[in-house]
Amino acid sequence: MKKGLYMECSSGISGDMSVAALLGLGADPHKLTETLKTLPLQGYQIQIKTVVKSGISAYDFNVILDSLHENNDHNMEYLYGHSHHAPHEHNNSAHTSIETTQHIHNHSEHIHRSLSDIFQILEASSMTQTALYTAKKIFQILAEGESEAHGIPIEKVHFHEVGAIDSIVDIASVSICLDMLGYKEIFVPVLCDGTGTIRCQHGILPVPVPAVANITKRYQIPLSIQPVQGELITPTGAAIVAAIFTSCKLPTSFHIIKTGIGAGKRDYKNTSGILRLMEIEYI
Repeated sequence: MKKGLYMECSSGISGDMSVAALLGLGADPHKLTETLKTLPLQGYQIQIKTVVKSGISAYDFNVILDSLHENNDHNMEYLYGHSHHAPHEHNNSAHTSIETTQHIHNHSEHIHRSLSDIFQILEASSMTQTALYTAKKIFQILAEGESEAHGIPIEKVHFHEVGAIDSIVDIASVSICLDMLGYKEIFVPVLCDGTGTIRCQHGILPVPVPAVANITKRYQIPLSIQPVQGELITPTGAAIVAAIFTSCKLPTSFHIIKTGIGAGKRDYKNTSGILRLMEIEYI
């Protein structure tokens, strides 16, 4: 029997959802946080907990940034300009804290990092060579998508300090967790996204956002547009899939061995807001 990973992205995918679902599959949170401590980054904390999302128990992975900065990625009012979502279910649910890693809050608000800067940060950590390779591949794909979206050379793509911290930690964490779990075959039949527009530092963008459209186009990842107003696939989520998937075609039959569920931070109508990963066995 062969072992593989089935990524069911019916509610989209993001970096934090991916980390959370991998922890749900059994990646060691202590080993993860100890490795993250070796990244030469400051100004954030890591929180791992269990929550109830759409009535389902799920893991939640959160990069909590320095209070000097505002991360609008989960702010529905900012993203869409009005309140159109259901109450944040996980905020009202009992949860259990698993582990927290603290970092000193001391850095400039206006630093921008290039792809080579980020590679240097990743290389300075204690990540294994396999995890490092995956993390750099994800960031390379992400930068390619942004480069095409903005019509600039890849070496001119810069990540703002706040977004870079969030992305570095999410992508490093995904890579570390995948290395722990050791899947050789990763199946992603389809990525589901919503419709409408989203606000970002560049202005108002259509959904799927240009970087996501570029990444899925380049790597031939099937897309399905759902009747949901909003962005379900983040550029980081798309880059993760592009970097790690080995096939869009599931085995004809398989057994589910275990399941990991990652909670998203955003709440939408008509979709669960979770990422479900399944370890499967097949012939």
